[in-house]
Amino acid sequence: QLIDLGKAAASRGYCDEFKGVAAANGVEVTELSTHLQGQLVAVHPAYDESFDGFAAPEVRGNPEARRAWAVDQVKAALTASRNMGLSAMATFSGALAWPYFYPWPQRPAGLIETAFDELARRWRPILDHAEEMGIDVCYEIHPGEDLFDGTTFEMFLDRVDGHARANMLYDPSHYVLQCLDYLENIDIYHERIRMFHVKDAEFNPTGRQGVYSGYAPWVQRAGRFRSPGDGQVDFGAVFSRLAAHDFNGWAV
Repeated sequence: QLIDLGKAAASRGYCDEFKGVAAANGVEVTELSTHLQGQLVAVHPAYDESFDGFAAPEVRGNPEARRAWAVDQVKAALTASRNMGLSAMATFSGALAWPYFYPWPQRPAGLIETAFDELARRWRPILDHAEEMGIDVCYEIHPGEDLFDGTTFEMFLDRVDGHARANMLYDPSHYVLQCLDYLENIDIYHERIRMFHVKDAEFNPTGRQGVYSGYAPWVQRAGRFRSPGDGQVDFGAVFSRLAAHDFNGWAV
């Protein structure tokens, strides 16, 4: 275990010691991540078994206990982020609507709206705690999450009343694989982009497969992640566009 989250949330001294050890080894603590815990804030029952392994052993098999544990973990990480002197925390939104992302079979009217209402209800107290701590919650916009593109982010943002702490983690690799314009995305959402992860990807459709090629073996997929510089992301353009909008975060 790299960090004791309970101690980090309770003690600035522990956080100072942790950062000191990191700095002595040439490492800067830029952000804490609650991707796995954030995922567990909202889990559709279809994924209960798959995601149970992300939780502490004592809450596995109990969705309500697992969610309560996850919420406590995310809140503790926000407090720890404050104690670390950070400004933002990375996370996933979780997903209640993801099994229905493709409109076939035809969805009952209001299904997606209801799912996003519930997602916002679960996250609002966490966002309010983030405001108390002075920390931005940066959702990694990612397939498999209910917040997987700009449209879904806006749907969520509307339901949390434009909460100032509801922000984005920008990772262009997830946009390449959706055939989404990752440079225009910066122009649209630059005021909400508070984190930037440098990850590459490539999308090479064929006559056999395109965007939905996830069942194929990794090396045979039309879309796959690559090491920076080996994929199709134009990082020169990304850095220029972020600089044009005065992004002052880290490139992680």
